[in-house]
This record gives sequence, structure tokens and C-alpha cells, in this order.
Amino acid sequence: MKAMILETQGQPLRLVERTRPRPVADEVLLRVHACGVCRTDLHVADGDLTPPKLPLVLGHEIVGTVIDKGNRVERFALGQRLGVPWLGRTCGHCGHCGSGLENLCDKAEFTGYTLDGGYAEYALADQHYCFPLPEAYSDSEAAPLLCAGLIGYRALVAAGDAQRLGIYGFGAAAHIITQVARWQKREVFAFTKPGDEDGQRFARELGAVWAGGSDQTPPQQLDASILFAPVGALIPQALGHTAKGGTVVCAGIHMSNVPEFPYSLLWGERSVRSIANLTRRDGEAFLAIAPRAGVRTEIETFPLESANEAMQRVRGGLVRGAAVLVMER
Repeated sequence: MKAMILETQGQPLRLVERTRPRPVADEVLLRVHACGVCRTDLHVADGDLTPPKLPLVLGHEIVGTVIDKGNRVERFALGQRLGVPWLGRTCGHCGHCGSGLENLCDKAEFTGYTLDGGYAEYALADQHYCFPLPEAYSDSEAAPLLCAGLIGYRALVAAGDAQRLGIYGFGAAAHIITQVARWQKREVFAFTKPGDEDGQRFARELGAVWAGGSDQTPPQQLDASILFAPVGALIPQALGHTAKGGTVVCAGIHMSNVPEFPYSLLWGERSVRSIANLTRRDGEAFLAIAPRAGVRTEIETFPLESANEAMQRVRGGLVRGAAVLVMER
């Protein structure tokens, strides 16, 4: 099979021919049809997240069909279409796993980080961490739902019942979660890079009541904000726009350092919290909601061989919506 391999962090991926893997026990072998390009892939490739398995096949927004399976696989049939997310495996018996917080399992493994992912023609996955996908979405449309959607949804839940919701960084996750928030009758206030008029226009097209640069002040105080942009300096800015009792949710797996800020920004029972990974329950809930909410993913597709180009476009904020690799047959 063809695969794009990360051999050294900080270096481009390399196209190689690899032996197709074989499933054992609880594993399914998927013929990959599409794989989303997530900002977390950039953090792994650039060396912000260490240490990954090397050499590594990136990619944790995988859509494919089952072509082979291990002898313990009972959940899925050959030919069935599945999605594979970031959370690839957990221990299943620690305190976190037993309390519904498997996303915090210390022995968790992650697709496209400690396990090979979907920047390849075939991929292995544990049957217990795969999801059937709504038929309303094509393969490439479904791919961003598996991280941008799932992690975004967990962040939205963490924001509570906030009526006025700020969203910082209007990329793949934001464009999905804005649609869910609007379906829930919330008001969305979108913050983009200063001067990003295209991003602000995109946010308004999706129903944001206000869109401006992250250096601007929204017309009203916000009940909560979600930070998809991995910029620590945005935390005190977001707190400054948050009403008493509100929450700032940091949704990225990596963020630059947070600068010192006055306690007065936090006072008034404001809170700052992070989102770590996802649970399978998040996936089941979001994938049921997405078609009901009329979520549509806007995508830009690339062939597998152009993974480096796709990553560069995501890095530069040049993709409207989400970037997706598609496998040519």
C-alpha cells in the first residue's frame, strides 16, 4: 500500500510503499477512502507533541470500509463503512475508564500519534473505538466530523448552556460547531486572525451574529468562549470579554504559553478549563446530532500524495472549512 510517513519531526512526510497490515483479535482493516487533515497532525509533525511513534502514519479523521477483521470482531461486518477518531484505545479498567472519563486514561493510545493513522490506503483500528457514520455524508464530508466535530462538540458541552458564545479561530472545528450552536438557538460571536475578512465573512454565512478580529471587542459580554486557536495569549483576552460566572474553554491539545494576567480577569467566578481528547460517548452523541442539526462540512480535497501541501495550507489558515485527503483507486 501507499502511505505518507513521518520519519523525523520537523521534516516533510515521505511517500512510501508499505506492506498492507493484517488485523488480529479486535482489529478491523479498513480500506481508507478519506482522512481529514487536523491541526493536531501539524503539532505532531512539527514536534510540538512528543514523542510520537516513529516512523508514523499521521491522520485521525479516517473514513473507510472494513475489508478484513480479527477473530474477535463481532461489532462490524465486511463492507461496512466506519469512522476512526483520535482516541484509538484505552486500558478499560483504570479509575478514569470506569468513571466515564476514558479520555483521561493514562494508558490511552491515539490514532496518528502512538498508532498509525489514515494518511495511507489502508489502516488498522480497534473495533471498540470505531463509529458507524451517518449516511447523509459522503466519505470526504464525514472525515472532519471525526475530530473537528467530536472535539468541538465536547468543547461545546463544556461551555454549558451559554447563550452568547464566543469562538476563537474559525477553522474546521469552528465551522462545524457554529452550525450546532445555531441549531441550539445560541448566538455565536466569531473571532478570527486580525484582518481575516474572508474568515469573518464565512462565520457570518454560517450564522454568527458578529465576526471580527481577535483584537476587537464584541458588542456584548459573552457567557462562554471556546478557543480553537492554539494561542495562549487569547485566554486573558477571552476572559476580558466574559461575563461573571462564564467559562473559557481551551479545546486544543497544544497551546502556546499563557501570559501573566491580572486576577481581576478571572475574579467573579469565571473559569478556564481544557478539553482533553474525547470519549466514545461524545462520538455517539455528536454523530447522532450532526445530521439532525443540518451540519454540513465545507472541505477542500487533496490526493494522498499531496499531504504536505494540505498540511501547509492548514498551517497558513488558507483552507475554508477542512482539508481532506482522498484516496484514488
